[in-house]
Amino acid sequence: MSVAIARDEWRVREAGHEARADALTAGHRARRLRGETHPIEDFLFTYYPFKPAELRRWHPGAGVSLAGAQGRADWRYYTVAPDGLATVDLASFFTKRGQTVGYVEGLLAATLDRTPQFGCFGLHEWAMVYSLTPEELRHTRLPLRIGHAATDAVVESHTIGCSHFDAYRFFTPKAAPLNRLSPTRETQPEMEQSGCLHAGMDIYKWVTKLGPIIPGELLLDAFEFARDIRFVDMQASPYDVTGFVDNEGVELEPIPIETTRGKQEYVRRQREFAERGNVLRQRVLDAIAAAREAAEVPARAAATG
Repeated sequence: MSVAIARDEWRVREAGHEARADALTAGHRARRLRGETHPIEDFLFTYYPFKPAELRRWHPGAGVSLAGAQGRADWRYYTVAPDGLATVDLASFFTKRGQTVGYVEGLLAATLDRTPQFGCFGLHEWAMVYSLTPEELRHTRLPLRIGHAATDAVVESHTIGCSHFDAYRFFTPKAAPLNRLSPTRETQPEMEQSGCLHAGMDIYKWVTKLGPIIPGELLLDAFEFARDIRFVDMQASPYDVTGFVDNEGVELEPIPIETTRGKQEYVRRQREFAERGNVLRQRVLDAIAAAREAAEVPARAAATG
């Protein structure tokens, strides 16, 4: 049974969402107008191809109707009754996106059940530059903090245990054989674990793929979480991030994972992110469960699309 929200109420929530989204994307949008790029923050808009305008679009989630929302008639996966009551067309959504929903549901549930690992020390970023020349680096605006030879030596002196396929696939050809794991796209549900920073950032990716069944507040929370992780990911990378600031305007300091102190700090951040990420994962699973219940679709049922 759908819960109806009066127009005055949901419009306030929508406006609050839009203002929050605008604040989160202000820097990126301003740089884009100037033709500038940010080697740290813009990752969230290039690696994850979700536009600021899409981030700004508020959804109440499944099982919620919006009174006086005739304007949503042309929104994908929405249906509007003659009296202006708009709801997510869950039958259409599950027909088209059911397979994706099932995959995300299974992946996040498995990640929640798996014991997090905290011994990787962010070496995936180091493995992505191993044995490269200065001209071959992805972030040409950011020099290597300790130089190329010393960076290679860090990689060679550590055991690399990257479990995340979308990080591992960017390892340099010489670094890939040094990883003690061999993650693949097919084994991702069996290998994903909450201690992995990239798995945490990807909660945002999964949320964007679930569209209107995800409440807008959860979408923005996942984006903020990914942004917070991205800064730490680069602070612990071999790149020199001096001169850049985080979302609070605080200048970034390196997390020197080649030292004992740096490793301790990285693990501390990992543990915090794992805890925060698991709360988000559960919220996504709850949103999926609510959509299934409203649509009367069994958990992880076979889908046609």
